Amino acid sequence: MINNDILIRLRYALDIRDKDMVGIFELGGIEVTKEEVKKMLTKPKDRYDYEDDNDYDISENEDIVNINNSKLESFLNGLIIFKRGKQDPKLGKPERPLLTNEHINNILLKKLKIALTLTSEDMLDILEEAGVTITKSELSALLRKKGHKNYVECGDRYARNFLKGLAIKYRG
Repeated sequence: MINNDILIRLRYALDIRDKDMVGIFELGGIEVTKEEVKKMLTKPKDRYDYEDDNDYDISENEDIVNINNSKLESFLNGLIIFKRGKQDPKLGKPERPLLTNEHINNILLKKLKIALTLTSEDMLDILEEAGVTITKSELSALLRKKGHKNYVECGDRYARNFLKGLAIKYRG
């Protein structure tokens, strides 16, 4: 799944307006215009001619703004601030760097869990709404830090179904 698809599905699931999208990007530290957001949210017409998302090069279409991993993570950080408010940094603690060395789907699950104040049970319920059943330990492995012995890379299937479950939960 390409990052633009993630953003499109997330926007739909949480019913976020374009104006709010611009604000969320700004909270995440990225300046974008409403027109750029619309280009990020445009589905390419010929994308589905490709069997695998990895074969599709989004840069071929000039009407679409490509979203790289760090831009998507910045959006997710902005979503956390948008939903929960800005957290004051603790004395003596440096700001956390971006997690871009991790797989973007793992980052997506972690950040959405924080932004939407979800428990592990809530996440399991959301996945079950989309027809996917996993155990609590499997979910825990997806939420681990890269380098941990039990860390498992989150596949597109789980990320796609989690976003589908969010849409079912929040939009009915």
